[in-house]
Amino acid sequence: MGRHRYGIAAALLALVVLAWLWPEAPPAGRLTLNEPTGTASPGSPADESTEAPATAGETSAAPDTGPGTESSAATAPASPSTDAPGSPAAEPPGNMYDGPLGTRNHTGDDSIALTFDDGPSPEWTPKVLDMLRERGIKATFCLIGAYAEAYPELVADIAREGHTLCNHSWFHEFDLGDRGEDEIRANLQRTNDAIVKAAPGADVAYFRHPGGQWTDRAIAIAADLGMESLHWAVDPSDWDNRTTEKQIREHVLDRTGPGAIILLHDGASNQQDMCKAMGAVFEEFERRGYTYTAL
Repeated sequence: MGRHRYGIAAALLALVVLAWLWPEAPPAGRLTLNEPTGTASPGSPADESTEAPATAGETSAAPDTGPGTESSAATAPASPSTDAPGSPAAEPPGNMYDGPLGTRNHTGDDSIALTFDDGPSPEWTPKVLDMLRERGIKATFCLIGAYAEAYPELVADIAREGHTLCNHSWFHEFDLGDRGEDEIRANLQRTNDAIVKAAPGADVAYFRHPGGQWTDRAIAIAADLGMESLHWAVDPSDWDNRTTEKQIREHVLDRTGPGAIILLHDGASNQQDMCKAMGAVFEEFERRGYTYTAL
């Protein structure tokens, strides 16, 4: 009997110890290891991002620095807010050379400039020209030399309608500015020759480096050939086929103030959404009282 009593007592003691050591169930609302945190967007994996969200006063949006055929950035821009009343403030005229390495990124007055890169394109350049002609707008076309040589009639149309011509390299060489001086000069001269052959007597007033990947060497050689280096202030990423019409429209309207140079494309990019977006953009620009310059 004594042994049984000791055995029962030992068993009861073991149960008391186990009950004391056993972990409690998590209170309601506490996350377990495998639960989502609730910060992921609906429909996205809970562990899709490990970065903390921006705190008050911070922003995750990068400034307009350049596109993918114009930039190394691969993601389409988030749609900017359109809640802010009015239009962005004008840039002071003294800030017209605030682009990388002192390149021009503003017009120098209250007018805005539309610039179209990567053409001419037999599919989209005529549509862009029609769109501009309907509104009496003069713009700047940054032409790829190989395309100018392939479609000289389009270059002639651009010049005939009074738009400004810009050299965008022979075949959109991102690393052009890192090459030797002789190679850069030959590339830019070959492009100018193709443009002028298509539009005799035309002035190629500007150079825009592919990708906005400026170097002092490329800027100096362009200047020696009589061209000003032209950057931009607003880039809605219409070069990215993932960018939607809404994103293009909202980005342009949110970022464009008097004096802005806007980067758009009439070749090798998302022209369909860009052209659709520009209808609403033109209407809003008219409401704001903006005027246009071809630079």
